[in-house]
Amino acid sequence: MSSLDGRVVVVTGGGRGLGRAFALHLAGLGARLVVNNRNRVVDENGLGPADHVVEEIRSAGGEAVAEHGDVADPATARRLVELATGTWGRIDACVTSAAVSAPAMFHKSTPEAFEAVIRTNVLGTAQVAAACSAVMREQRHGRIVMVASTAGLHGEPTVSAYAASKGAVIALGRTVAVEGAPRGVHTNVLLPYALTQMTENGMAGEHRHLMDPEAVAPVVAALCDPSCELNGEVIVAAGSGLRASDSVEWGTVPASCSGPAELADLLGRSRKGPVHRYTNARDGFLDFAAEMTR
Repeated sequence: MSSLDGRVVVVTGGGRGLGRAFALHLAGLGARLVVNNRNRVVDENGLGPADHVVEEIRSAGGEAVAEHGDVADPATARRLVELATGTWGRIDACVTSAAVSAPAMFHKSTPEAFEAVIRTNVLGTAQVAAACSAVMREQRHGRIVMVASTAGLHGEPTVSAYAASKGAVIALGRTVAVEGAPRGVHTNVLLPYALTQMTENGMAGEHRHLMDPEAVAPVVAALCDPSCELNGEVIVAAGSGLRASDSVEWGTVPASCSGPAELADLLGRSRKGPVHRYTNARDGFLDFAAEMTR
């Protein structure tokens, strides 16, 4: 028996791409799924992507229900929680996979387009995770997986809104991880590379066969596992590999900056110093302040 057998998992964006792969894999391990995907396109029977994934799960003997709300709408988070708790009485894990992108050079992006990406990717993630977290905290147990992107780590030309939103999700995940730990709620952030409808136009041909969304799903399952003690991790995953990721500050150097050349020299000297890692900004500040007073 899988340790996920009978566990209740909410997956947003679960009708297509990565979200679909996550939902199907989790269901295959015995989890009960609330599959969310907004209905932008429906078939001749009025069924949308989430409905089809739910049917796949049920046909294989699993349990699942569909929810069709837009995660940008705060009401969707409430409905997802009500659906999970009303159907099965609990929420054990939450995977926030719903996201959009609006490719454009930064100076050509409209405020409306930028806001739409932030609203779905940041607020949609936060609203659903917060609603699920409230239930998990009462249970004193839960697992949250926030799906972000390496664009949020490194930036990415032509998708400034998307990169900004995913950077926000990384920071959000690390913050929620610290807050949730005392209540048994662990949060980790996944940065996947995969061939999906969002990436298919820009994915190089020689890499496409390696980037099956299903290859990333076992990492999500491991993070949703009730025995998983990882918390605050940022994980890059694709195909048969993964990388641990981190935020670092380098060595502290005395700074008396009189111009760009000196600033560049100071930064170079800092990068030759020791690496500092912190679980939260306050620890970073206290350490920096302590070094300044030595």
